Amino acid sequence: MMNDPDAPIDFTHWLAYNIPPSARGLAEGASARGVMPQGSAEGTNSFGRTGYGGPCPPAGELHHYVFRLCALDIRLQLPPGAARDQVQSAINQHILAEGQIIGVYRRTTQ
Repeated sequence: MMNDPDAPIDFTHWLAYNIPPSARGLAEGASARGVMPQGSAEGTNSFGRTGYGGPCPPAGELHHYVFRLCALDIRLQLPPGAARDQVQSAINQHILAEGQIIGVYRRTTQ
């Protein structure tokens, strides 16, 4: 999951799930190019579409982008296009380990 908690609403930029444990990374632009690992799915972001939507805060504002990765003990029984609340509800009680990294970004021009 990638979200921006500094947006007026906690904005979801990306939901990817059911990435196989054998995956050791994602190719650059994997979402946009349709080359996600076999068996994985992407949910609906706050832009109203599936896939990755990059950061675009208002000019001059610093926003934090939280990338959260969870290892689960199940494969989620969700179709592609699931909403963030569906994904979060489905992973409850199934997280074996998780990590996060936070990036910051500020646009300097309109």
